[in-house]
Amino acid sequence: MRILRCADSGLLVELNDLDAVRALYAALSAAVPPGVTDLVPAARTLLLRVDPGRAELAEVERAVRAAPRTAGDRRDEGLLRVPVVYDGHDLAEVARVTGLTESQVVAEHTGTEWTVAFGGFAPGFGYLAGGSARLEVPRRAESRTRVPAGAVALAGTFSGVYPRESPGGWQLIGRTELEMWRTDRDPPALLRPGVRVRFEEVGR
Repeated sequence: MRILRCADSGLLVELNDLDAVRALYAALSAAVPPGVTDLVPAARTLLLRVDPGRAELAEVERAVRAAPRTAGDRRDEGLLRVPVVYDGHDLAEVARVTGLTESQVVAEHTGTEWTVAFGGFAPGFGYLAGGSARLEVPRRAESRTRVPAGAVALAGTFSGVYPRESPGGWQLIGRTELEMWRTDRDPPALLRPGVRVRFEEVGR
């Protein structure tokens, strides 16, 4: 663990891997150190935003180092079922890269439970971890300038759902009608850290 200070109002904790980030995030979410106003997990880091009027960064750093955590610690925000039509433009390419048939790609994607590890890229975009290791694929060599909202995709060890139309370089394998991000909803994001996800095929 390495802890870096971000001016006078934040700490960036660097960790070895995603599991370590998730364990620390769960521990600090369960017992937020005084003065911490936000926790922002990522693939190998956890950012703590601190109100400098309420706590010294040194105190928060000590709390982070003392936080109890185990590999089994996970924050559970419930299960979300996501209906998917598996007709993505990159489904055939994902099948070629993984050595699976298209039907097997779908079976692997729907056959395991994913969990939102962290958010990023765009409001409502969740990085889903914990899926089948057989679906690990690289990003596209060239990003698309427009990916439609609801596109279901793969990149590296992650899966994700584009919350709105945007550029993107992930491999598109399907689409869903669920709205991942709505500002008139509380909370606005369906995919939040700790939410478990089951993808379900609804037709092709």
